Amino acid sequence: RLVDFVYMDNQNKNLLLTLVLSALVFAVWTFFFPPEQAPVPPQDQTVSDQVAAPAAPDLAPTASALDSQTVDTDMTAKTTQASVQDAPRIKIDTPEVVGSLSLLGGRLDNLSLKKYKETLDKDSPDVRLLSPVGGDVTDPKKPYYVVYGWLPAGGMPANQVPGPNTVWSQVGTGELTPSTPITLQWDNGHGLTFQREISVDDKYLFTIKQSVQNATSAPVKLAPYGIVARHGIPDERRVYVLHEGAVRMTDGKLEEIKYKKITKLDQQGAEGQAEILHAEKTGWTGFTDKYWQTILAPVSGPFTSVVKYSGEKSDIYQAETRLPVIEVAPGASGTAQTHLFAGAKEWQTLRDYQDTVPIQNFVDSIDWGWFYFLTKPMFRLLHFLHSAIGNMGWAIIALTFIIKLLVFPLARKSYISMARMKELQPEMEKMKEAAGGDRQKMQQGMMELYKKHKVNPAAGCLPLLIQIPIFFSLYKVIYNTIELYHAPWLGWIHDLSAPDPSSILNLFGLLPFMAPDITSPLHIISLGILPILLGVSMWFQQKLNPAPTDATQAMIFAWMPWVFMFMLGSFASGLVLYWITNNTITFLQQYTIMSMHGKRPDLFGNIKSGFKRKKAAAEEK
Repeated sequence: RLVDFVYMDNQNKNLLLTLVLSALVFAVWTFFFPPEQAPVPPQDQTVSDQVAAPAAPDLAPTASALDSQTVDTDMTAKTTQASVQDAPRIKIDTPEVVGSLSLLGGRLDNLSLKKYKETLDKDSPDVRLLSPVGGDVTDPKKPYYVVYGWLPAGGMPANQVPGPNTVWSQVGTGELTPSTPITLQWDNGHGLTFQREISVDDKYLFTIKQSVQNATSAPVKLAPYGIVARHGIPDERRVYVLHEGAVRMTDGKLEEIKYKKITKLDQQGAEGQAEILHAEKTGWTGFTDKYWQTILAPVSGPFTSVVKYSGEKSDIYQAETRLPVIEVAPGASGTAQTHLFAGAKEWQTLRDYQDTVPIQNFVDSIDWGWFYFLTKPMFRLLHFLHSAIGNMGWAIIALTFIIKLLVFPLARKSYISMARMKELQPEMEKMKEAAGGDRQKMQQGMMELYKKHKVNPAAGCLPLLIQIPIFFSLYKVIYNTIELYHAPWLGWIHDLSAPDPSSILNLFGLLPFMAPDITSPLHIISLGILPILLGVSMWFQQKLNPAPTDATQAMIFAWMPWVFMFMLGSFASGLVLYWITNNTITFLQQYTIMSMHGKRPDLFGNIKSGFKRKKAAAEEK
């Protein structure tokens, strides 16, 4: 078998290796499938998350605020959904977001992104990021919100501190805008007055300053916290190539926790029913989707980062930041400040917050993958090209050209090796006839032939293997970047993050009916123009070399372009555009280099021989 593989025409071998490796990459990293749907709890069901860590003996200021306490995020037991919806609200309006926060708990639970629409329709609603319990007529999504509160320590009753169900009052009037922060206030009736000042910038960053004034005659101990709560897993389909779930940075260490792993924490998690990390200096915690995220970022450490799941009955995923216990003397006040990011994962915006706020390593909330040392510079280059060109489609093409230029020395070496192997083809054919069925004799003869002509049969394969991480990284960059969202290219391509909307089933729009959408079983055969061009580009690249003489190999080569055409047909247009560009450049490079070394590929001859072979096979049957 080894002899047969080595003997096989080196050009075909390299192409087959490329196709197999590409297929493996797609099979492992880009296999789309619907997510497991967690049951949606009944709307009148009690939703309670009460998780306690091991108790600390004296609740020192460096201990977790929840080391001996419980966070109750009950959204429906103490307060019905009607009360959540009917509670007074304060409008939020900035250049980038619009929504409102509820005075019930001071919850930030209604937020939409002005710049991003659900679809390309002109009447499409804005992308909804945060949603209240019970929803409303315009928002059927699962509840997703942020709450803040205080926990008592040192024997203080739990009802004397504000929590998720406390009804706050607004100090003054007005809405929350970049120029007008708001202040909420609550008096516990026992000498403690709590305030919460909320401000927002012109992008996606909220700043929450919690304070307590102690008018009693004794010191009090209590601790602030923040919670991002998500009811159920988002309905959108997810893929293995991209992380979606909890994400956090703890003193410079990044951790990504998928929803499936979070659901196991209530049975297997360390320290009870949660995954707990203690940050000594800085960090952040929250949930991330493909394009959006909600992140809690304490202004300074130490703090405790918690990720947990409430169990199937409640089906709530939580990310928490628990700040240390503080002691407030009589007549004094205590404060705690936290940032909240709720918006789009725009690289430039995240980098600005990282540098100016600062929020440590905030750009790492984008999933850069294993090859982050490649994906990060590639994204910077794509970002620059997009800014310079003004069109993401052409920026993708330009980036592909630049990457191919950088790896050209490897490609050149591979194609020269192919040409030199092709020179040995006649001698190898004679050697095979002379050896007959003696594999050992054939192998020895080939090794001597390679040594005599100073040819390394692996020289054409290794450059291809080295290029695999590079092109996978480029693929990940194109898949992850939000700049592709609803970004047009030309003609019929109005959204590079969506599949090609054209379809062969309606003759690309000539017939008077719509093409099947992605939910239809016919979608897989509803090929658009770009997927067809992809298949054709792979077919032409394949025809640079004669078809293998082995019938099985020939069949694999014949079907491979069209299999990939259907595999990639439902992928984002930006990704398909990248592959078409890559295949076209590869075709031109291989044809030119081999021609310069006296082995010009017989493209049309290979096409004709392929048709003749198919015709002969059909007649034989």
